[in-house]
Amino acid sequence: MAAPPSHPFVYIDAEALHAVLPFPSLISHLRAGLPAFSGDIHCPHRVSFPVPTSPSAALLLMPSWCAHPSLPYLALKAVTSFPANSPHRPSIHATVSLFSSASGVPLASVDGSALTLLRTAVVSALAASLLVSPSRPPSTLALAGAGALAPYLAEAHLSALPSLSRILVWNRTKAKSAALVAKLRDAHPGVTVEEVDGMDEAVSAADIVSCATGSQEPIVRGELLRPGAHLDLVGSFTPAMRECDDEALRRGRVFIDFEAALEEAGELVGALQRGVLRREDVAGTLAELAAGTVAGRRSDDEITVFKSVGTAVVDLLAAQLAYENYTATKNA
Repeated sequence: MAAPPSHPFVYIDAEALHAVLPFPSLISHLRAGLPAFSGDIHCPHRVSFPVPTSPSAALLLMPSWCAHPSLPYLALKAVTSFPANSPHRPSIHATVSLFSSASGVPLASVDGSALTLLRTAVVSALAASLLVSPSRPPSTLALAGAGALAPYLAEAHLSALPSLSRILVWNRTKAKSAALVAKLRDAHPGVTVEEVDGMDEAVSAADIVSCATGSQEPIVRGELLRPGAHLDLVGSFTPAMRECDDEALRRGRVFIDFEAALEEAGELVGALQRGVLRREDVAGTLAELAAGTVAGRRSDDEITVFKSVGTAVVDLLAAQLAYENYTATKNA
């Protein structure tokens, strides 16, 4: 197995990460890398440790490595969760350490929070680009949620789907949705960006609905999805969380990022338990879509649903591209 080129250890902070991972580059990288390497990347279950120095604090460790000679890397993502932090200090912090899987030599430390935001948004946008109708390009994107991930989802979808010309934003806290609307208007003066009062209004009008909330009750009513709509579900990562109702899954053809979604995502776990969805009803994974081994959209009016929970597979691929682009820039 060939080792990566010899470079000094580097630290890639959030600002540098955004510079070396533009959305078109990361979208293209995951589209090629997921089908090529998913079978060779090993991702043991994440390990969580309580941290007694703060109430409910935890340290989570997520390792991954690849046996393929074209991806000779090992990554360790470390996440700290300190819910008791003050409102002025984030409760979640993360870093990704990258090593050579040929020699074990440490290569880089990457801002894990920024990397997670970038790769999560890109996974959603890649899925949307593979599932929307090529003969009926989408024009309206609805965003549910105005947290840290929301602007990344908007940017990634605009990059992957240039036909988008309108963004609808809904959030329970109006001040946050107003701030997001202002930010997107400044960044994209050619795109119409509007705040909506209710999620029903957004769902009824959108070609793509992207949800990034911590909701435990459905915010998307499936009966309101337009024929041909694409529903992107990002927020839930435990069985208690749920962003859409069962009708959305009944009406839609369901795809997932990885098999873990069937065990972790509340929408799918509940639907499987209630008999609304069977495992064989899940049409495929993102890697299979990207490889073309499963069919995507079968008609212009078909509704598609994509549920992601994220895994260390995409962390490793994103960290690889960040490291290689960063060192190439420094040595240019």
